[in-house]
Amino acid sequence: MNRTQALGRYGEELATRRLTATGMHILARNWRCGRAGEIDIVARDGDTLVICEVKTRRHGAYEHPMAAVTPTKAERLRRLAACWLDRSGTPAPQGGVRIDLVGIVLPRKGAPVLTHAQGVA
Repeated sequence: MNRTQALGRYGEELATRRLTATGMHILARNWRCGRAGEIDIVARDGDTLVICEVKTRRHGAYEHPMAAVTPTKAERLRRLAACWLDRSGTPAPQGGVRIDLVGIVLPRKGAPVLTHAQGVA
C-alpha cells in the first residue's frame, strides 16, 4: 500500500467512526460495482440509504476536500447507488437515497478536522 492509499484508508476509518457515532449503521466499505467504480461507505441513516464519499487531504495540499464532488462525480455516485440497490437485492428505501461527503483535513499539528455534508448531490 502506498502513502496515498494509506491516507485514504485512514480517512475512511475516521469517517466510519464519525458516522457510527452519529447513529448510522455501516452496511459496506469500499464496495465495487465493476467498472462503474467504488463507494467508500454505504450506510443507513434511519430509513435512508447513504452513499458516502470520503476525501482526505493533508493541510495545504490540493483543493479542500469539500470541493471534491463535481457534477460528474455526483452522477457517478448516483449510478453506484442504483447498482448497490440492484446487486444487494434491497428495495428502494422509504427515506430514499442520499449522497454525503466526509471531508477530512489533516493539519500539520493537532487532531484531524472532519466535515460531514449531507445531501451534497
